[in-house]
Amino acid sequence: MGFDRTGANADGADPLAAPAPTTAALRDGVTDLDPGVARVVAATFLGDAEFGAPFLAYTPRWYRLGLAGPVALATRRLRRVAEPFVERAVAAPAEDDRPSGVAPDGVPPTGPAYSLPSDLHVGEEAVAGVRDAGGWAAFERSFRLADAVLHTEWFADVARAGGVAVPSDLVDRTVAESAAYYTGRRAALSPEVRRFQRLLFADDEWVRDVDTSYRLRSTLFGVWEGILRRERRRLERRDR
Repeated sequence: MGFDRTGANADGADPLAAPAPTTAALRDGVTDLDPGVARVVAATFLGDAEFGAPFLAYTPRWYRLGLAGPVALATRRLRRVAEPFVERAVAAPAEDDRPSGVAPDGVPPTGPAYSLPSDLHVGEEAVAGVRDAGGWAAFERSFRLADAVLHTEWFADVARAGGVAVPSDLVDRTVAESAAYYTGRRAALSPEVRRFQRLLFADDEWVRDVDTSYRLRSTLFGVWEGILRRERRRLERRDR
């Protein structure tokens, strides 16, 4: 998207541009990361931790009931995993010469406040019209709606923690347009928002990598990947 970047650290280390050292450290159980890098790691874990419950609010009742327990467990575990990185991030302003704006106000991440259906300008009834229509098609539509809104907010939070200047007006427009588009209140996304969403829907690759890396062979992950991949490809066709 061409966002401006300053990196996460005054010493030039950038866990977004060069993630391999951070990934290796996490695999080895290392938690005493550079505070700037710890901020990005903490933002990622906390963003994931807070993601599940709002996502379920967009999905049909049968799905919410089936996933409520596992989501609550994942939330607790991810918050616990994030704790040492949040502590390191707290120390960041005192431990380096971070440029202004690299990490907003030097505040460690607490996870984004995700939009619930009632927060959207289209109104909760518009979401309910998609979510509660019944059948598999309604589930897919509600899943795409939830991902389009919440993944935008997740990305903005994590990217800013890593020193990426994500324009707030683009985030607001993307959430508003996507809510209208995926509830049938809008015929098409604007070109910039469509491109942003096309890149965000590439999380089908992340789902596949998680399933493969941990040898889960999960049917549920396969369903998620399929929905995301089909939407990404559809958005790609619109961009041609």
